Amino acid sequence: MVETKTLKIYGMYCTLCSITIEATLEKLNGITKARVSYATEKAYLEYDDSNLVLPVIKNTIEKLGFTVAENEGIDGNSSLDYHEIEKNKVRKLLIISSILCVPLILHMVFLAAGFCHDIFDPTTKTAWGEFVYNLRVDSYFLHDWRLQLVVATPVQFIIGAKFYKNAYRSILVGKATMDLLVVIGTTAAYLYSLYVIFFENLGYILGLKDIYFEASSVIITLVLIGKYLEMVAKGKTSQAIQTLVGLRPKTARIVRENEEVDIPIDEVIVGDVIIVRPGEKIPVDGIITDGTSMVDESMLTGESLPVDKKENDFVTGASLNKFGAFKFRATRVGNDTKLAGIIKIVEDAQSGKAPIEKITDKVCSYFIPFVLIVSLMTFLVWYFIIYKHVLFVINLPIIYAVSVLVVSCPCALGLATPTAVMVGLGKGAQNGILIKKSEALEITYKINAIVLDKTGTITTGKPEITDIILFEKENTLYDENEILRLTAIAEKRSEHPIAAAIYERGKEINGSDLDDAKQFKAIPGKGIYAEIEGKQVLIGTPRFMGENGVNVKDSEAILKPIYEEGKTAVLTAVDGELISVIALSDKIRDSSFKAVAKLQKMGIEVYMITGDNINAARFIANKVGITNVLAEVLPENKAEEIKKLKETGKIVGMVGDGINDAPALAVADIGFAIGTGTDVAIETADIVLLKDDLLAIPTAIKLSKKTMLKIKENLFWAFIYNIIGIPFAATGHLNPVVAAAAMSLSSVSVLLNSLSLKRFKG
Repeated sequence: MVETKTLKIYGMYCTLCSITIEATLEKLNGITKARVSYATEKAYLEYDDSNLVLPVIKNTIEKLGFTVAENEGIDGNSSLDYHEIEKNKVRKLLIISSILCVPLILHMVFLAAGFCHDIFDPTTKTAWGEFVYNLRVDSYFLHDWRLQLVVATPVQFIIGAKFYKNAYRSILVGKATMDLLVVIGTTAAYLYSLYVIFFENLGYILGLKDIYFEASSVIITLVLIGKYLEMVAKGKTSQAIQTLVGLRPKTARIVRENEEVDIPIDEVIVGDVIIVRPGEKIPVDGIITDGTSMVDESMLTGESLPVDKKENDFVTGASLNKFGAFKFRATRVGNDTKLAGIIKIVEDAQSGKAPIEKITDKVCSYFIPFVLIVSLMTFLVWYFIIYKHVLFVINLPIIYAVSVLVVSCPCALGLATPTAVMVGLGKGAQNGILIKKSEALEITYKINAIVLDKTGTITTGKPEITDIILFEKENTLYDENEILRLTAIAEKRSEHPIAAAIYERGKEINGSDLDDAKQFKAIPGKGIYAEIEGKQVLIGTPRFMGENGVNVKDSEAILKPIYEEGKTAVLTAVDGELISVIALSDKIRDSSFKAVAKLQKMGIEVYMITGDNINAARFIANKVGITNVLAEVLPENKAEEIKKLKETGKIVGMVGDGINDAPALAVADIGFAIGTGTDVAIETADIVLLKDDLLAIPTAIKLSKKTMLKIKENLFWAFIYNIIGIPFAATGHLNPVVAAAAMSLSSVSVLLNSLSLKRFKG
């Protein structure tokens, strides 16, 4: 049986770490899919549990030098706590390393100023000369190799122990990582300094008097600074998830054995009756059983206005009860709530890899071997060709080679895409735009054609009966009430919005006691067949009636004005005889007008697709400003219409809400589902609009465009940094310490650029 699991992984220092883990896991017998994200610090696994067990997977990752923690559902407390623990460990190491580096840094500064050399004349009679001479004498102890050795050794081998462990393990699995670059570079500087010390007399004779303990130690410290800042910034990139998690209340007030009891939210079970007072958060999802209120659902939909709630209405966990008090029955708890589902979707999307990120990962996997070759070539060229293998200048080729290693760290390159994607997905969630796949974020901005379903998308999807027209028949037994009773019984089992409107009106007129049809069959996009009290009842379109032998000629004159007014007509026939036409009107969403105008202003062609006849379809389309109308399209043919548009070279987005829209949503380049739509549509779509506002569509496209712009900016700066940095280092124009500082700052700058997406307003 295939098992899926998400693991938190700590200790990754760059994107190559994630590549190393992926490569190692893929070699395990039983792994069917392994995806590791450096930005989210997560591994998404699919494996055959008959061949492989989770402890073996964890042990394999830990052998590589990383720490594994299981993802703890929507609370994620253990993961967040663990992240804080790891961050605190790095901070402590950084503080110790910084303190130990102080004398080394001072030595480097004084050395650069000439204070540690006899370049000042002590007999100078000026105040400045005397001050400089005294400073030279007072600071000369910094030049003592014993002091430098004492402070540099713990930094190199205790503070930097993790680099050595990770480098060793990466070599074992045949994958070079950033740790390997740091280890080779700092160890070379450290060992060279030891060489100078142990052969001091010979060294001074040959001119070997420079030691580089400050370079090795400061490089390690600067890398730690960069890693700590990355951990802080990466925490901010997932702030949207943490905010959603934090919205969940800790306790719930339930009624048990006629008493009100406050219990931890994790102890709430399906069926519990929960009391919510004004100003309190709703603990879990459920149905109101008693009371009315106004609920603020902005945490899910981004819509600031409270929503009226009454008996039998659905309420969502973590939303805020504003004014009234009510009781509701819990229907979904724990990881089954809507909030938990949203968090899981966003986390999965953040853990996924956009196509552009996969390319970057591939580049990074070849980058380290390339850097090692360049570093070796730098040493060989400088020592054997330029300096003609003269021993007393061996220090310069070593330092130039070290600079190449340090400046080439691909962290910025590895962070460029995932951090921007994470922030973009989080920003979308905050605006009621749930982007389910990171790939969707990369494609959405390319859309140049949007197809909008009419019912439930452009319109509210809640039609109301406006007219009931009876056909005059001799000895008819049918009046309006009887027609409503029959059609309501027939439509009772249909999920279509029109069926719901007829059923509700019939129930209102005839009372709630409506029998079930003996037989029922729905033909999507056409109509329904039912057997009621021995009568054969057909309800649907004129085409459906004609296909079933019903003469609809008398209805043509009646239907024409109905269609011209943009209404929907439903014909009813009993035992093969047409008895009525029911006209319904669906209200256009307020946001439809503005959304269509915005999309067209962005240069996107807008289409409306519907099963309605062409006249009714054009009436609605003209009202909202759409000129491209696809009418009388059966549900099973909607996907074909999307394919036709794609074949013309268009990047097509499809927006729908019903079960019959699911195939078209799947075929489109990007499928948008209205959040109040059916579960099937939401599952199929790439992007879910959590609020009933079509303006979220242009916002999603703009967010995609902005995110891709940030990714391109990040990649540009990361590549430019390496393209410029490596030649400077190889030609001896970049000190290793400066290279380490620049390397750390480049990663932080990429993160800060990604975080600037948080200012996106749409």
